[in-house]
Amino acid sequence: MNRTSDNSRLLGESPEFTALLRSLQVAAATDVTVLLLGESGTGKERLARFIHAHSRRREAPFVAINCAALPDGLAESELFGHRKGAFTGASGDNPGRIAAAQGGTLFLDEVAEMSLPVQSKLLRFLESGEYQRVGDTLCRQSDVRIVAATHADLPALVEEGRFRQDLYYRLNVVPFQVPPLRARQGDVRRLVKALTRQLADHHGLPAPRYDREALELLENYHWPGNIRELRNLCERLLILFPGKTIHPGNLPPEIRIPGRSRWRFVLPEGGLRLEEVEQELLLQALQQAGGNQSRAARLLGMSRYAFIYRLKKYALL
Repeated sequence: MNRTSDNSRLLGESPEFTALLRSLQVAAATDVTVLLLGESGTGKERLARFIHAHSRRREAPFVAINCAALPDGLAESELFGHRKGAFTGASGDNPGRIAAAQGGTLFLDEVAEMSLPVQSKLLRFLESGEYQRVGDTLCRQSDVRIVAATHADLPALVEEGRFRQDLYYRLNVVPFQVPPLRARQGDVRRLVKALTRQLADHHGLPAPRYDREALELLENYHWPGNIRELRNLCERLLILFPGKTIHPGNLPPEIRIPGRSRWRFVLPEGGLRLEEVEQELLLQALQQAGGNQSRAARLLGMSRYAFIYRLKKYALL
């Protein structure tokens, strides 16, 4: 119980993120396929582990595979396994990740990077629970829950013929948009403290402290690398300043100098309605993209799914 609670705190406590965690808990209670969408570095694997930990499969294995890190020739073998002698270099049997996750959860990270032939075999497995090892004629059954994740715009890849439409529909049963760190109110400050404690324990070093000005700069930074970038910074500052106080001068230039790498909007003195600004930006993006929703979404740094959701929210679609 305590481990799950600690993981939840490390994930974040902002209203935006706690709402996501509650929805993930609801989905976790079922065996439905979950698709996590969001920018790189937003912690999608940790969220997949969160789903597993809150599911009936929690005592079974959680197996992760990064589809982007697998060469095309090895992806099928890693996922489905192979028999000895199935190809050059196959010196022994390999059960594959699906077999390793039997009864548990298989996390497919960067699923958009799968080749089309492997996508076809994955679709068959999702529909029937059957698969074949490379070089084997025997069909095997496996009881595995699939959680997939990507930062790519899958509908755009479908349009380009780089991702199977039927597989997209099969994965997109219950999609969740993971918010970027910059959209999570208050989580930067919380994560800095939690990550610093965790990393200090790992390295056996006294944790540094952050003064108020340094924390404010961290909160105002746009974090293009999201939690991964924040964790790397916390580790760097821990190594360089163990037990010391972190001041603004200790931070990298892109964080220390406002506006160095970030477009800034000046709020009018009379204020404004945020919803009106969002609607105007949505319409401008559509106009610049010539009506192409995928391109318009990329102009605003969001997925096509999130873009369409906002269009429907404001009755612009």
